Amino acid sequence: MTLMVLTEPAPAKVNLTLRILGKRRDGYHDLESLVAFAHVGDRLTLTPGPALGLDVDGPTASAAGDIADNLVLRVAQALVERVEGLRVGRFALTKHLPVAAGLGGGSADAAAALRLLARLNRLDRSDDARLLDAARVTGADVPVCLDPRPRLMRGIGDVLSSPLDLPALPAVLVNPGVPVATRDVFAKLGFAPGERRGEADDLDLGRLADGGALMSYLASHPNDLEAAAISLKPGVADVLALLSKQGGCLLARMSGSGATCFGLFGSERAADAAAHSLISAHPAWWVSATALGRPRPS
Repeated sequence: MTLMVLTEPAPAKVNLTLRILGKRRDGYHDLESLVAFAHVGDRLTLTPGPALGLDVDGPTASAAGDIADNLVLRVAQALVERVEGLRVGRFALTKHLPVAAGLGGGSADAAAALRLLARLNRLDRSDDARLLDAARVTGADVPVCLDPRPRLMRGIGDVLSSPLDLPALPAVLVNPGVPVATRDVFAKLGFAPGERRGEADDLDLGRLADGGALMSYLASHPNDLEAAAISLKPGVADVLALLSKQGGCLLARMSGSGATCFGLFGSERAADAAAHSLISAHPAWWVSATALGRPRPS
């Protein structure tokens, strides 16, 4: 008998912009971030069975931590608690993304687990509130990864725009192998509880479908965590400088709380050439030529 195995990609989440607007009384920070997903990421499978389980392999598996604490199992358990009689099984996670890297890898893995369980149990992933609730209690970035299409993310990550039709952006992702603790980066900002330093934009999101308008928006909306991360890990600045010097690079920026940085390029050829150059010069770094924006056709 052939076992049914379901498979889902877990694409990397890239914060094209990241504004930190304030700190709530409960300690969470309010943000505004334009998020896109890369054509590179982890991969998750689910083999139906009587109990939850997880196996982890892949190039970056050794840095993924204790399986018992993995967000895949945590989000699955959260859904079990919300859906009576939920069918489950054993997950197999192949890790390609660096860990603690500002790419939302763990959140992307958890969201892929929810999509797999939704498929197995015939849940409507676009309209079943239990899926979104399980995502929210598992992590702030899991909801935006549940349906991995470009969006504007606000609040603590829980207020999401409709999917955006961003143009595909040739890109290179670079991580120098330096983990950055998100908590430490936010602490560097020095926000007091209840403090505000800005308000959300009143933005016509539809105009971001135009490449020129999108690049103008990105140029005027930075990542507010970049300077804080560089103060903790100066190597991030070196990565950004090297990306900026690559031929055809239009913009170099850090994603999330770091240390992964991305460069946007004018063409796939320029992105590929930059990736090859960086890999040759820094073979120990994690480097990937990819694209952000419109998903690759299935």
